[in-house]
Amino acid sequence: MSLTIDSRLPNQRWRIASDRPDLVELLSKNVRLSPLMIRVAINRGIITADAAAVYLQPESQQLPSPLDEFPDLAMSVELLKSAITNGEKIAICGDYDADGMTSTALLIRALKHLGGNVDYAIPSRMKEGYGINNRIIEEFAEEGVGLILTVDNGISAVEPIQLAIDLGLSVIITDHHDLPEKLPPADAILNPKLISPLSPYYGVAGVGVAYILAVTTAADLGLVSEIESQLLELYTLGTIADLAPLVGVNRRWLKKGLRLLPKSQLAGVQALMQVGGVNDEQKKLKPDDIGFRLGPRINAVGRLADPQVVIELLTTDDAGIALERAMQCEQINQKRQYLCEEIQKEAIELIEKTPIPWQKSRVLVIAKAGWHHGVIGIVASRLVERYGVPVFIATYEEDEPEKMRGSARGTEEFEVFEALVYCDEILGKYGGHKAAGGFSILKANFSIFQQKLSEFAHKLLQPEHLKPLVKIDTQAHFNQLDAQLYEQIDSLQPWGIGNDFPVFWTPNVRVVEQRTLKGKHLKLILAEDIENSDNSQIMEAIAWNWGIYAPVPNRIDIAYQLKENHWNGNKTMQLEVIGARLPQNTNNIQTAKFRYKDRTYDCSFSESLAELRIKNEEGKVLVARRGETTGLLGTSRETATTVDVTQSYFKSLIEAAFTILFR
Repeated sequence: MSLTIDSRLPNQRWRIASDRPDLVELLSKNVRLSPLMIRVAINRGIITADAAAVYLQPESQQLPSPLDEFPDLAMSVELLKSAITNGEKIAICGDYDADGMTSTALLIRALKHLGGNVDYAIPSRMKEGYGINNRIIEEFAEEGVGLILTVDNGISAVEPIQLAIDLGLSVIITDHHDLPEKLPPADAILNPKLISPLSPYYGVAGVGVAYILAVTTAADLGLVSEIESQLLELYTLGTIADLAPLVGVNRRWLKKGLRLLPKSQLAGVQALMQVGGVNDEQKKLKPDDIGFRLGPRINAVGRLADPQVVIELLTTDDAGIALERAMQCEQINQKRQYLCEEIQKEAIELIEKTPIPWQKSRVLVIAKAGWHHGVIGIVASRLVERYGVPVFIATYEEDEPEKMRGSARGTEEFEVFEALVYCDEILGKYGGHKAAGGFSILKANFSIFQQKLSEFAHKLLQPEHLKPLVKIDTQAHFNQLDAQLYEQIDSLQPWGIGNDFPVFWTPNVRVVEQRTLKGKHLKLILAEDIENSDNSQIMEAIAWNWGIYAPVPNRIDIAYQLKENHWNGNKTMQLEVIGARLPQNTNNIQTAKFRYKDRTYDCSFSESLAELRIKNEEGKVLVARRGETTGLLGTSRETATTVDVTQSYFKSLIEAAFTILFR
């Protein structure tokens, strides 16, 4: 048995960005931002005055024509125009996530507006899995479809696309997923992975590709002004919900789209905001409102029910139908929340009670019967946040128990799609990108899959990588965290993937008060002591889902985001804590006095030495170190005797000391 030093803090690794005083000085001459926000911009790759101008005002950037960037865009426009002119039936094959469903709705609206005869199909998540398949192709052919348009899928569908070509159908693939070794034989392929990574269009999601195709076609026909705002709203909804990188044209178009959504003319968006509790009090919608309120309600339908609900929601102009469909989305999302909570509990129990040696494997690979295919990807993301390692989670097919289907989520240093490619020979269908993916596999191959993923993980991950990562921009003092700084942060929306919300840190803050809210969240009053002064700067803070760490130590380093708190009509600045650790200053030692069994003791803990010292009234000192089962007891190290600190008396004394030190 080893001594456990419980610091009551999350097990994290911090990465604090290097300071660049030369660049800060350079940009300060040209950019009207505080030094803190200039450091944030530098960490986002903004290192020239020109880049800073575009970062501050994305719409000032001169964009190249997408026709010059996407080699097959002109051909795609001609195919669509020809189909519309000739009355040829156009069929869209979408996907069942928010990106795929908004893409489908966007193109339905656009093509109908342009006079197209358009229909759509989305494969069943439960029965068929991701992507266009032979059944859909055959049904399209039987229905007299002349042109197939895939959205948010198709880039890996070599066999189905070949079938479509053999049946005499034309095919346009619009997708954004990573490229396979062999591309399908489509008439045209639109995928940002086929263009230069330096292109401003490189980061668009599936809905972004659909938007480019729709707007370019409408412009060619002289009809873009009548439909562009509606399409931009759907693009905005899908892009943020899909967690696409908020860089390049995404940042530019989203900034405009977010201004449109609060006064949306789309009945479905109005209804979705109504049931999602999004209002116009802030006078502008933030990405978080979409990502955390609207997006999940759309995604939930694709995960658990019929995507047609969402397609009808986003394509109808009838307010009554829109509200009915939005309420369905709300009910389905509540079911999704329940399933996620239950599966997450079961997964954690499986991991910790088995136990599964994920630290040794450097990847967490789990499976269990009865888990819902539609939500295990969400659970995988939560497990990554909890354990800090890549997660592959699978469950069994209902009708074919010898088959399994799963989802994967990666970490900073781990490439999910490359990991799946590494396991190609034992997998069925699979796909994805750096951060996430999906796969199917025979139950008989699952143990080999675990071994191969561990092999792959060992190539990329070191033991120090096996903790949740907190990425920090720069150090800040509490007296810098004012409304003016928040206004600058808010002016640089949208924040998200590729343009992360700023994270600051402050060392050695004092925890003045702490209490748990509903037993789940931690509310804190923090103080930063001002050097050479008896005064302190006070800030309120909230740490979501940190109730399990209460009580935290009375001195900590904190990493946080600055947020605006609205309560009873008042607005105040509040810290949203995302990271905490014991102070790293080697001179800082936690000290306290406590009573135990009617005796008084002084105790101290040095994080740098991982050493606890407990001194009794007679001057005898017990010294215990992390990971060691023996300690020293005496008035000096030279004369001290060795004792077993796992003995009941010493163990209880140590627990009493830590209770007071870290209360």
